Amino acid sequence: MMKIIWLNIVIFIFLRLAAIASIFWGNPDFINTVLSYLQLPSDPHVLLTRPWTIASYMFTQYDVMHILFNMLWLYWFGSLFTMVATQRQFFTLYLLGGLGGGAMFMLGYNLLPAFDHHYGMLIGSSASVIAIVTATAILMPHFKMNLLFIGSVSLKWIAIATIVLVLIGATGNNAGGEIAHLGGVAIGTIYALRLKKGHDITAPFNHTFDRMANIWNRFASMICGTFSMKKCSGTRHTASGSNTRKTNGTPLSRNDREDLDAILDKIKKSGYSALSPEERQRLFDVSKKIK
Repeated sequence: MMKIIWLNIVIFIFLRLAAIASIFWGNPDFINTVLSYLQLPSDPHVLLTRPWTIASYMFTQYDVMHILFNMLWLYWFGSLFTMVATQRQFFTLYLLGGLGGGAMFMLGYNLLPAFDHHYGMLIGSSASVIAIVTATAILMPHFKMNLLFIGSVSLKWIAIATIVLVLIGATGNNAGGEIAHLGGVAIGTIYALRLKKGHDITAPFNHTFDRMANIWNRFASMICGTFSMKKCSGTRHTASGSNTRKTNGTPLSRNDREDLDAILDKIKKSGYSALSPEERQRLFDVSKKIK
């Protein structure tokens, strides 16, 4: 989770530094050129010349408040999400939420009459973040968060309020962006509802990532063997579906592992709402030990 947050922050800092440099170079429009190669264009013909933007847009923010709120929400809800799911599921859902938001954005601009003769650019991780928010709220609807000036509020009400604001915003100045948010909501909802029935929609993508990583490892091993590079003889990390959990310096006790496995099995079969208050507290206590 933190790797995704830091990636967003690093790209934001790079863009801001590039904007400052372009001003000193006497070419303030240079940053707009850079952004045009990172944002997702609404025109399919332009997208064909910049296919990478379907992924790059969801890690790119330029406005300070935009990245601040997105990263805060991603950290808060990501921390809760990883209590009942793995980091791999988090990463894949982030990508799927972004892809869903991008697809909804493209469909809206190219099919809805309201966007006729309009050209838009999509930027930001909002669709990915809202997919995480929606999935977390469905998996943990009764979990309460303490909000400033409001107090304790269940996740389901936070998610409902967020979706309502998205729907209201769909008629405003950022209509294209809000439509993309709806794509994130849809992906998060599908993931959570399917997971409650025992089906993980991120699994096929994770298996594909594993195969790609293994192919790369075999290729790297072959190159190392061909050139007899001693530096290539270090420890080789392979991607796998292992559920091995690392902790903050102290391994989980046998009781902790058994309790965690039992609770996660129950969540997979019946959903988070089926847990008793004691089981939820136990899950929270054990999860705090996991990095």
